[in-house]
Amino acid sequence: MRFTRRGVLIGAGITGGLVAAWTLAPRRFLTPLPAGEGEFAFDAWLKIGTDGVVSVAVPDVEMGQGITTLIPQVVATELGADWRQIAVEPAPVSGAYGNAPLASAWSSLWLPLVAGLADEPDSLLARRYAQNEAFVATAEGTSLAAHEAAARAAAASARAVLAMAAAERWDVAWEECDAQQGFIVHDKRRLSFAELVAEAAELTPPDPPLPRAQPPQERAAQFPAGAPLLAPRLDLPSKVDGTYTFAGDVRLPDMAYAAIRHAPVGDCALVGFDGEAARGVPGFLRLVENPGWLAAVATNWWAAERALKAAMPRFRVTALADRGKIAERLETALRKGKADRVAEVGDPDAWLSEKFEHVARYNIAPALHAGLETASATARVDGNKVEIWAASQAPQALRQAVAGALDVPMDGVVLYPMPAGGSFDARLDAEHAVQAALVARGAGRPVQLIRSRWQEHVAGLPRTPARAVLAARTAPDGSLTALKLRIAMPATMREFGARLLDGASRREALDRQDESDALAMRGTVPVYQVPHLVVEHVPVRIDLPTGPLRGNSHGIAAFLIETFMDELAGRAGREPLSYRMAMLGHDLRLANCLQRAASLAEWNGGAMGTGQGLACYRMETAGREGRIGLIASARRDERGIRVDKLTAVADIGRIVNVDIARQQIEGGLIFGMGLARGAATSFKDGLPANGRLGMLGLPMLSDCPEIEVDFIDSDADPFDPGELGAIIAPPAIANALASAGSERLRTLPLTGAGQ
Repeated sequence: MRFTRRGVLIGAGITGGLVAAWTLAPRRFLTPLPAGEGEFAFDAWLKIGTDGVVSVAVPDVEMGQGITTLIPQVVATELGADWRQIAVEPAPVSGAYGNAPLASAWSSLWLPLVAGLADEPDSLLARRYAQNEAFVATAEGTSLAAHEAAARAAAASARAVLAMAAAERWDVAWEECDAQQGFIVHDKRRLSFAELVAEAAELTPPDPPLPRAQPPQERAAQFPAGAPLLAPRLDLPSKVDGTYTFAGDVRLPDMAYAAIRHAPVGDCALVGFDGEAARGVPGFLRLVENPGWLAAVATNWWAAERALKAAMPRFRVTALADRGKIAERLETALRKGKADRVAEVGDPDAWLSEKFEHVARYNIAPALHAGLETASATARVDGNKVEIWAASQAPQALRQAVAGALDVPMDGVVLYPMPAGGSFDARLDAEHAVQAALVARGAGRPVQLIRSRWQEHVAGLPRTPARAVLAARTAPDGSLTALKLRIAMPATMREFGARLLDGASRREALDRQDESDALAMRGTVPVYQVPHLVVEHVPVRIDLPTGPLRGNSHGIAAFLIETFMDELAGRAGREPLSYRMAMLGHDLRLANCLQRAASLAEWNGGAMGTGQGLACYRMETAGREGRIGLIASARRDERGIRVDKLTAVADIGRIVNVDIARQQIEGGLIFGMGLARGAATSFKDGLPANGRLGMLGLPMLSDCPEIEVDFIDSDADPFDPGELGAIIAPPAIANALASAGSERLRTLPLTGAGQ
């Protein structure tokens, strides 16, 4: 990792009122990290107190991925701090924390005509955009890519001035001093950070910062499952004892509670309700109406929910989302629609103009996030000041949405960021916070809005449904010579970008569904060497609002490609592992993952009746790559799909925290099991068919298989593993079921739910 003035934040007098971010030209921001009594702020990333406590700012939302441990661990390692004295606090929205790698990855959304000018991970134009727009978004596993360098630089600068302060006392060169476990040491002398921090705050650090020779890194062999940890998760103790505070735990003086009823999905409007019936519910306070929903406010949430039931809101409904209409539009687009070529290799038109040896059709249902915590937000409105307590993956977009909805200045919207009880990209949407603010204004008092599970499914934004055809031509030995992927689905990322960046309503954003959208097709170019290849996207408007979900298009792509590869291997009479390995000579890292997983799982060839299936995948985000190989053992019994074991090997570059990386892959595999077994819905007359969590076929504790996760050591830039398990589990399970003797399934979920 290289440090330059362009890539780090440098303190102005280190405790001064400004921090500078260098890109095309220096940028200055008000210091986003306020220091309390007995604290000294060192840049935008950390404070050190006279009690020795090091407080680290984390600009990203904690939603189970462990970012409130990872960034503090980066700081603690670089600073030489004692992990027992590390604290964490959410950072305010500021351009100082702009997520440039994500801005680069999404450049086609905010720079659609010339996205190529900002699509490189180190793009100066993307960095300027992220700073100017305070683009502090948590998505696509870009947190370390966005913040590690700046956090290390801040810690290196703080370590340097602490060493300078100690060196002045000892009359030695500060470069001869080191920081260890919260002390500056020189030979046998040592002074604590607490003793030095006041003096250090008056000194000027080196420019540029002087980081340690080695970045933070843990080797997997040092931390097998169950081993003692150097940096246990900071959020774990409070989550275990129940004191961890989520959005639904916020309590304010004079606060009321609100429940909500949304219009069906479509072009709908509220036309009436029975206010008198609602007033008969004990605890009821008032109703707040909006064209697209009705909310009830009461002294407790259950009273609000009962009042809504009594009020029986009525909606005028047209152009409703419907399973039949969605399927018809996708099918028509797949057969007749105009396609955009996403990728082309060799001469696919010549090779694929003749008869295909194998053709497979696929059906992908709308997938639901199914987070443990439904959308919750607390709001307090006082004139032009709006305070919001909510989890948000895009806090500046949330502030803009609230300001626009209430017609107040942006400066008047204060967001108190809360952690999310599982988001899976659902909290990129700000609608719940806007609704809470509108209800609070209508009620004239602070209000906490909590969606019921049913309303979460009505108002949620599922991962897009899709139809696909894969066609192949093969050589006499069965090896793949030409491959075509044709996928019909909405331009879901264009639609998402219109809402997030342009402030479009859900209905307005639907107009983008039939546009060209390369972002919606990421991952659909196979990792395998194929002499002749073409990938086509047929964008289609389906009038069902869609949004990002963990893994996004990679989850669809992995399922299509990896199950199809198994079919080709079977037709050729080839063993699935060797069939893939023959096409992975250019990617030895992925081949290594797959071979090691096969060895750990005692791969038996995946022959019929064995119940073993495999899949592998390479994922690229912000110029960083992650790879995973997975062997699944699965079968069907009287209770449906049963997964007995999952064995995964991942190559995710340099690992900052092995335990968190393992957790992320294990959790992702369980999430992927949910996508394979259910987590989907269809729509009838604008309403989802599955309204309860128990209807989604999600794995329960008794369904969870034995999971083994191993890592390949690497010094490449860290890759966030949170999505790898989620995207690789469904195809591996599908292949395992086929080898167990079940019918080859080409639907996702495998149960056919939501189709």
